[in-house]
Amino acid sequence: MFEDPLVRPFLDDSHAQFYQNCLRFTREEITPHAYAWEEAEIFPRELYEKAADAGLLGASMPEAYGGGGGDIFHLILFCEAGLWAGTTGVLVGLGSMEIALPPILALGTEEQKRRWVPPVLRGKQIAALGVTEPNTGSDVASVQTRAIRDGESYVLNGSKMFITSGVRADIVTVLARTSEDPHGGLSFFVVEKGTPGFSTSQGLKKMGWRASDTAILTFEDCRIPIENRLGDEGMGFLALMQNFERERLLLAVYGHASAEVALAEAERYARERAAFGRSIMGFQVTRHKLARMATLARACKALNYQVADAMRRGESVLEQVCAAKNFACDVALEVCDHAVQIFGGMGYMRESIVERLYRDVRLLPIGGGTSEIMNEIIAKLRGYGR
Repeated sequence: MFEDPLVRPFLDDSHAQFYQNCLRFTREEITPHAYAWEEAEIFPRELYEKAADAGLLGASMPEAYGGGGGDIFHLILFCEAGLWAGTTGVLVGLGSMEIALPPILALGTEEQKRRWVPPVLRGKQIAALGVTEPNTGSDVASVQTRAIRDGESYVLNGSKMFITSGVRADIVTVLARTSEDPHGGLSFFVVEKGTPGFSTSQGLKKMGWRASDTAILTFEDCRIPIENRLGDEGMGFLALMQNFERERLLLAVYGHASAEVALAEAERYARERAAFGRSIMGFQVTRHKLARMATLARACKALNYQVADAMRRGESVLEQVCAAKNFACDVALEVCDHAVQIFGGMGYMRESIVERLYRDVRLLPIGGGTSEIMNEIIAKLRGYGR
């Protein structure tokens, strides 16, 4: 991939070495178990420590807290390499820290950062982000979980839904309402496992991303110390919007990476599968379908890399990342669908990588803000409807 002229300008030797390490880890620690973990709908907790020991967890996070000190492309390469195992669930489980820790790093005091970040980056603890609620998805200004100040504590009441790594999380970065202002009344708190009044459901049953645990979190008169608030009251919304850009880019990366893996699997199968006395690659309809899949995957990856590079330079990319996410969703859905069709009956079997990818990519237009919300943001930024 580093020979691709569309990719090469964004990467250097450190990225190449890191990618090879990620591929080795994927090949040795994930691929042999991917199907079993998908069926079990969980992967071993020990995988976090193994990934940390391999230098893969938090590769783009500050070295001062145990991260790798790399850039956004180190994280992208971790996602791309991991997708070759054909299980998005393992990746998002390992990667839940990538959306849970940024609010701590952005808003936390030095004591808070050193308390909560290093254990996660060492793989000793699991971190999750608690934003989505049963009646509040993309419209985060409607968050109803409340944190009421009571002396030197806050009392949390409410619930969170569809929380990745929620079942096993040791810490959860929770968005809660501290005043009635739709945007200015939101604040972040860190809630630790075992806090009285904090409980989690068993893992939710999902269409895809099966190897990741997903939970409902419930707060019933959950009392947490004021020291667990991140930043001042009312700083949560802005921090979340910044976090969303990173999350949406990662979802876009899952899109192009899933398309690349589905394409490679479809190319392999088309060469091996014979019909009417020749490989199905010999039929023009197959070749043209693969050509379109390759074009879409490459265009999607090129756009995502351009957006990531602008983000690395500190530029504002709100419109661009929304567009990249939507395009990646469309590409992933189409390419994975074509891959299943090329596989035929085998593409419908659960042991097939393309079947898993087909299920997994269906979440991309929903997670991190729906495609409809992305279009609304783009339209607003471009001044449509005024």
